[in-house]
Amino acid sequence: RKEPNMNGRIIRINRVPAAITAILLTIMLVYFLNFHTDERPAIYGMLRSDDKVDMRKLLIASIQAAQRGGLEVLDVARTRQLKERSKGKTLEGVNDPFTDADGRSHCVMKQGLKRIFPRVHIFSEEDKEHCAHAHSFDLDPTVLHETASVPDLAVTAQDVTIWVDPLDATKEYTEELYDYVTTMVCVAVAGRPVIGVIHSPFSGETAWAWVGHSRSEYLDELYRKPRLDAAEPIITVSRSHTAAAKDVARQVFGEQVSLLTAAGAGYKVLQVVASNATAYLHTSIIKKWDICAGDAILRALNGAMTTLKGDPINYGPNESPVNKEGLIASLDAHGEYLERLSKYSNDHKLR
Repeated sequence: RKEPNMNGRIIRINRVPAAITAILLTIMLVYFLNFHTDERPAIYGMLRSDDKVDMRKLLIASIQAAQRGGLEVLDVARTRQLKERSKGKTLEGVNDPFTDADGRSHCVMKQGLKRIFPRVHIFSEEDKEHCAHAHSFDLDPTVLHETASVPDLAVTAQDVTIWVDPLDATKEYTEELYDYVTTMVCVAVAGRPVIGVIHSPFSGETAWAWVGHSRSEYLDELYRKPRLDAAEPIITVSRSHTAAAKDVARQVFGEQVSLLTAAGAGYKVLQVVASNATAYLHTSIIKKWDICAGDAILRALNGAMTTLKGDPINYGPNESPVNKEGLIASLDAHGEYLERLSKYSNDHKLR
């Protein structure tokens, strides 16, 4: 079509490119809208401008992230190309190693989550690592079992904090003690842990829970095991922090107490769930990406994880990533354990 301009000249308007652009935009819109909300590509989350996120999607993505991180851990273990180096020593003087598996799992887990949920706070143990390649995944609702009760529930994005542990028990990983190794994701809302995922790469099992809603079949299987007698406590403590924890455990619970030494905070929480231990005791500092997922899982089972003083642990974005107050975690008799710890603390203050 030809139209005159102000100077009497003819301007040719080619409407073909405009029509093609309109058609392409329509196709893209139909493409996105015809996906089930759980199955829309990761870029869909980046294009949205609202400040809400869906908890169902956060659960699905957390499970996928932990499992995909686990695949990286397995792949490095098979090659034995760990590229191990030391991050230094812990306060207990134990070497704190880093491997290629830590870095690869971190990049897959954190970048994958960040691409779907760009407006939420995400903290990973390996945040100092540079990811050379971009990683993403699309939501796959088939990671949920058919009977899972997981409603669509929107929360404010800025209230959400995700804690990622790309490889828990790295030291044991380098020693090929693979039973202790897990990858973990935790979702906290307003500082409270509500979704916890603990994935065991070498067994392929994933324990997850959404507080007040649903939990994985594997977690149910562990939880259904016969409960231990809280009057005869078995306390699980870290194999790398054993001296102080063992001393406190014996003085608090008596010389008859049984101790289960283990590695990895995620693994130790699962020992409590499976009734291999009545409580998990940690007497020194511990990072929140180590414990948030386990805290959420215990809450979902009506258990508890608190500091040694009995205070809940805050997992908000403005809090320190370090819990300096130790912890006690249990399914039963938590109040009784806290009373014993309080008495022990008061007795020592009087000396």
